[in-house]
Amino acid sequence: MNWEKKDIPQELVKEVTAKYGCDLLTSSILVRRGITSGEDIRYFLEDDPRHLHNPFEFPGMEDAVDRILAAKEEGEKVLVFGDRDVDGITGTTLVTNYLTSLGIDVTWRIPAGDEPYGLSLNAVEEFAAAFGTLIITVDCGISCFNEIKRANELSVDVIVTDHHNPPEALPEAFCIINPKLADTTYPFRDLAGCGVACKLVSALRFAAKSDLYGQPVCLLNTRPLNDAWIIEVAKLRNLAITGRLTETVVPGMVNISDTRLPAFLQGQQILVWDAPLQKRTLTKLFGGGVEVGMLDIAGEIGKIIPQTAGQSLLRIKELSRIARYAGSDLTELDVFINLFGSFAQKRESLFTAEHKEDLQLAALGTIADLMPLEDENRIIVRCGLESLCAKPRHGLSDLLFKLGLAGRHFETRDISWQLCPTINAAGRMGNPQKAVELLLEKDGAKRDTLAEEIIGMNKARKALEEEVWAVAEPMAQKNISLYGEKLAFAYGSEMNRGVTGLIAQRLARHFKLPALVVSFGEKTVTGSLRTAKDPRSARGYDVRSLIQQCEDLLIDWGGHNFAAGFSMDKTNWEPFTERIKTASYAIELESDDGEETVTVDAELPHSFMTADIFKVVDRFEPYGEGNEPLTFLAKKIKIQDISLMGPNKEHVKLTLDFGKYKWAAVYWRAAERVVNREFAQNDTVDMVFTLARNWFKGIETPQILVTDLIKSSEGN
Repeated sequence: MNWEKKDIPQELVKEVTAKYGCDLLTSSILVRRGITSGEDIRYFLEDDPRHLHNPFEFPGMEDAVDRILAAKEEGEKVLVFGDRDVDGITGTTLVTNYLTSLGIDVTWRIPAGDEPYGLSLNAVEEFAAAFGTLIITVDCGISCFNEIKRANELSVDVIVTDHHNPPEALPEAFCIINPKLADTTYPFRDLAGCGVACKLVSALRFAAKSDLYGQPVCLLNTRPLNDAWIIEVAKLRNLAITGRLTETVVPGMVNISDTRLPAFLQGQQILVWDAPLQKRTLTKLFGGGVEVGMLDIAGEIGKIIPQTAGQSLLRIKELSRIARYAGSDLTELDVFINLFGSFAQKRESLFTAEHKEDLQLAALGTIADLMPLEDENRIIVRCGLESLCAKPRHGLSDLLFKLGLAGRHFETRDISWQLCPTINAAGRMGNPQKAVELLLEKDGAKRDTLAEEIIGMNKARKALEEEVWAVAEPMAQKNISLYGEKLAFAYGSEMNRGVTGLIAQRLARHFKLPALVVSFGEKTVTGSLRTAKDPRSARGYDVRSLIQQCEDLLIDWGGHNFAAGFSMDKTNWEPFTERIKTASYAIELESDDGEETVTVDAELPHSFMTADIFKVVDRFEPYGEGNEPLTFLAKKIKIQDISLMGPNKEHVKLTLDFGKYKWAAVYWRAAERVVNREFAQNDTVDMVFTLARNWFKGIETPQILVTDLIKSSEGN
């Protein structure tokens, strides 16, 4: 195993420390990971939900909100239709729960049993027959052309909320909320489906609580520039910028009518910071005959955000945490815009206990769907897990108790390894509705029963997965040569539909190739494609490019770069396999040299190995897709004690001496190295490792997880 520690400029580390107020170790890790722009650093250092993007930056969001509020006013029936996985289950729960709180006549539905993925014609027609008039999809719908067309024929409007990659042509829905649309203005494309659902609920909550909903607002500010003045104006609607104008004016040299200001400001409610100053400036620029109606908002903002009272925008810019990350291009108007947004959020108390519960669900779906833990996903997951630790919402609290996770610190690993698979098991075993029922149920006794059923389904899922793996692995091994050594392929009636995704993922990791697993039904086949998320297994391949070559044979399909699924008439099986065989030979994979490289984030002196090191580790949480756990290097560590552990004595337990502090460590599957005397008690070793918390009988202890170690050389 190669250990790679990237050289970084110390001047840049010091600059990051000084500018963003973090310690040198944190700064060096940020720089070594290439996280150096203020906007990227922001999402590692900040926890406040006000750093989340405005949901109204989605094109069509206000249309969606208006349509839902109209449904409430008219007493319409609304259907929330989601997917059967954790992302779809949490998103369906989130939207249904909030619409219910509004008093809307809402029902929900997700595919169960052998029903195909996505909105179905049957669901549309049954809903229309029950006099339903509005369907909201969650984590699906972006490719449901026929189903949405049929809904339109039946006078049923469809609002699509989805995050899957859109096709070139889009269905004719009432509106589509998807961060991956080609023409979207939303600033982050990698929200999970439940993340998009959470944005819809946030927008609805804003509409319900704020008198600013749907109201245009104009913010104006002037500032000097040499012998001229710059007039900056921004139009806002629902706190989102809809237009900006900048005019540079030399005093007395131009009439206001000769600028673009009158047309831009016409009919607007103009808000300013320090109205007397702004009026004096405009009089200086255009003369005393010009009167611009404006409202000074500084006093109102000062009541809600006291530290701004009596301060200029320039001074507030120096104090602003948001401004710290924006760089030198941030103007006083930008400060005003951010300040006005924070003011509105605080005044309306938008981040309530209910919003925290929403983020618990959004965090689970984001983790389960392996969304990149970048940008606002970091805030969604961090705030969601913090809320889950403090006060888990009903349904989740029942599962956490039964899983032995209640009352303890959560990490993304705990969620992705224990809680998410348990919820997912309901869908994999054909009963995803049980999970939604659990999350929506108010009665504690009923929740207890539902939680017990879901725990049982997860146990059955584990057993089923092992049964299918025993068939799939040798079949894929046998078939690899037929597909140019570039695709692991298993299929048949033994491939239970509920675990095709899990089996495909295991095959991808096992063979370090793209993997395809297909389950045979009576009339249709259902398939899952995967590449493992780690680079050595993914090898640069986007699975969608394979399935797109068979698109004309499929009933439907969808997915992401690393995961896709489809359904197909069984009659198309032979042409499908022939086409896959031909296409597989054209798959281009990045080379796999067989030599694993571990990337080191920082080398730690022995004095750093105290409990305080977890302050740095926790700051980089959440870990997951796009943000691997911190890997440290330490040298000349004495092995004080060593023993073998596990049922087969295949793992190594160590006590490591860092001088003042001793650490317990685990080195998984390393017993053979001990037997071969590669290291032993009293040896001095160099080591790369991660840090974790070990929970046993309610007691938390810090622990080292060894990635690799070697005996220290004399020169080190």
